[in-house]
Amino acid sequence: MRKYSAVLLILFIFAANLFGQEIFEKAKNTFKPIPQEPPAIKGNPLTDAKIKLGKYLYFDPRLSKSALISCNTCHNVGLGGSDYQKTGTGHAWQHGPRNDPTTFNAVFNSSQFWDGRAKDLAEQAKGPLSNPVEMASDEERIIKTLKSMPEYVDLFKKAFPDAKKAITLDNVAKAIEAFEATLVTPDSKFDKFLRGDKSALNEKELSGLKAFFDYGCESCHGGLNMGGTSLMKFGLVEMPSEDIIAGDMGRYEVTKKESDKYVFKVPTLRNVALTSPYFHSGTVWELAEAVKIMAKTQVGVDLSENETDNIVSFLKTLTGKQPKIEYPILPEATSETPKPVHSK
Repeated sequence: MRKYSAVLLILFIFAANLFGQEIFEKAKNTFKPIPQEPPAIKGNPLTDAKIKLGKYLYFDPRLSKSALISCNTCHNVGLGGSDYQKTGTGHAWQHGPRNDPTTFNAVFNSSQFWDGRAKDLAEQAKGPLSNPVEMASDEERIIKTLKSMPEYVDLFKKAFPDAKKAITLDNVAKAIEAFEATLVTPDSKFDKFLRGDKSALNEKELSGLKAFFDYGCESCHGGLNMGGTSLMKFGLVEMPSEDIIAGDMGRYEVTKKESDKYVFKVPTLRNVALTSPYFHSGTVWELAEAVKIMAKTQVGVDLSENETDNIVSFLKTLTGKQPKIEYPILPEATSETPKPVHSK
């Protein structure tokens, strides 16, 4: 009897190791770990001076009309690069139409915004600055604000030493892009697994990864950022409820093409446990519920509670090392610095 039990134990261990090896090989061929350092950005070389300036601009609320809202307001570095809001809160307490995506690892996305209308982070950075519902400023006010502070004048000269005009809206965007490129989150449990540490994921997390593969989730959420590189219809098999869609037709609003109705950028799953609420509408707060909705709408599957729990356990392994950002002491305002305006 003991001999029989020992054989069963050996077979169980062998099967478990084989299962783990198969999952590991498939994961290694499908995903990539987040690198320790930010990638090079075409047309915008990263320098210490530019990153420093970008950090100041990211945190400076005086770029907004009210002098109250900064990039960090909606993309809080202490909240996974998001804001824990259904949709963004902007100028004069107005609410935007969509949930604010995380800036963490956004440099690895092939486009920005839920509808993919910005090709990179620099282009994206310009949008909120002038949006009347967000920061509600304009180019003239922004340039005047920055030129009014000698420290900013010096920072721009150092960041863009070859520019005839250092303080421009394009350079504001490039500096913010440079800083945001540093907001990468390496060394998640899953990254360690991908690098060869097969003990990094426990049995439950491995089962979640297997289910992730079984239902084809990696077809949209694959690659380095596990999303962010494609646009896909929300509701491939079955349309989600109207409260989740919230009247938003996605990329159709940009292109007016019938085929783009309800098409949205596939969001990254990196740090997804930190960035609730979910979807473009921000109407779903629980990760388990979001997983069930995605399985139903995109694959046509009703997940069991056990499957859902396993997938959620796996998704939590995607939380990487959060960037430690020291809040900067911003340049001192002068009598020439525009005063806050709080009305619409």
